[in-house]
Amino acid sequence: MANHSYYKEIIRLGLPILVGQLGMIVTAFADNIMVGRYSTEALASASFVNGVFNVVIFCCLGFTYGLTPLVGALYGRGEHKAIGTLMRNGVALNLLYAFLLTIGLGILYFHLHRLGQPAELLPLIRPYYLTALAGLVPVCLFNVFAQWSYGTTDTRTPMWIILGGNVLNIIGNYMLIFGHGGAPELGLTGAGISTLVSRVLTAVALIGVFCFSRRAAEARRGFATGQLKRQTLSKVWRTSLPVSMQMTFESGSFSVAAIMSGWLGAVPLAAFQIIVITGTLGFCVYYSVGAAISVVVANVAGSGDCRLMRRAAWHGYHIMLTLMVCSSLIFVFWGRSILGVFTDDAVVLSAAAALIFPLVLYQLGDATQITFANALRGTSHVMPMLWIAFISYVVVGIPATYILGFPVGMGLYGILLSFSVSLFLAGALFLIFFLRATRATQQ
Repeated sequence: MANHSYYKEIIRLGLPILVGQLGMIVTAFADNIMVGRYSTEALASASFVNGVFNVVIFCCLGFTYGLTPLVGALYGRGEHKAIGTLMRNGVALNLLYAFLLTIGLGILYFHLHRLGQPAELLPLIRPYYLTALAGLVPVCLFNVFAQWSYGTTDTRTPMWIILGGNVLNIIGNYMLIFGHGGAPELGLTGAGISTLVSRVLTAVALIGVFCFSRRAAEARRGFATGQLKRQTLSKVWRTSLPVSMQMTFESGSFSVAAIMSGWLGAVPLAAFQIIVITGTLGFCVYYSVGAAISVVVANVAGSGDCRLMRRAAWHGYHIMLTLMVCSSLIFVFWGRSILGVFTDDAVVLSAAAALIFPLVLYQLGDATQITFANALRGTSHVMPMLWIAFISYVVVGIPATYILGFPVGMGLYGILLSFSVSLFLAGALFLIFFLRATRATQQ
């Protein structure tokens, strides 16, 4: 493949993922605005439940991502029936994983009153928590079949389904939160029901594509006739668990940083939440390109040519660096305007605006670690991802957050600055092990 072809292929695959990601962010913003307008208590309760489930959902999503390089390698070799057999094993293993997470969260449900939340919020928290819990398996199923679609270079279909689900969710929120259109006024519980219905329908839609589309015919035969085999299950487990743990450690470190920000008071916590949400705009762009890099590297990995795998990764990094510069310039020149969308509190806005430099600083680290984590995922040599994430985000990242924030006395500025420490370390280690994995493939 010519050099310019890698650029075109990564952009072609990544753009639909980006559109889907932006749609999800818009929906999340709409959810928060509608719930917040309903009542402050509803917004506080939603923030608590979403904080609990975000880490778990990232854990679940990461586990499905282990399928992408396996599907991509088979697709690159034209083994479409084998993709179906792999999917049968992947669905079984991911459902088991989701059920185990559901059981764990179900046990936590009976101990919500022990987590220090205001007693008056528990009547709102409990039903919303249950709707989020019921949505975990549909989220898992959608993303399992999304990895099949991504791995076979079709990133458009999941995009359209995600966008359709987002529209339904916003309409459902409008009706069920406020009681419009003849629907009952259910407040926060209505928002939970709307999200659950949207997640179920998107999962059903994508499974329907797999079951009835012409392009999946050969894979369907493999799915129907394939058997659950220990060797295949073990292979999926080995590629899925490290990615799951990597995403769990990364998202968990951000959650710990939020907790530490709360130690500084309400204003620093509000400023932290605003700046992290703003940074999510950059993350979704990087993630979209990273997912495309993983698919392209996985397709090339089917031929075992490590030179081409490296070329694909570096071309993806060139695109990533360009987008990182664009994101950074937007944050520098229009950051205060973006922050102003979330609050009109001058004190909070001033505190958040003071964090723009560390926000811009960690963009390069984030772009680098996403690029080479996904490139490494594309090679299927993913076991190092587990301990790289653990060292970067837990062993180094969390202590750095505390030390810079408190003993050094930098407060909220130091907490956000610590993100650069963990992200740059992770990026360097992912790069080293990607180069090592591709060198090992060549030998």
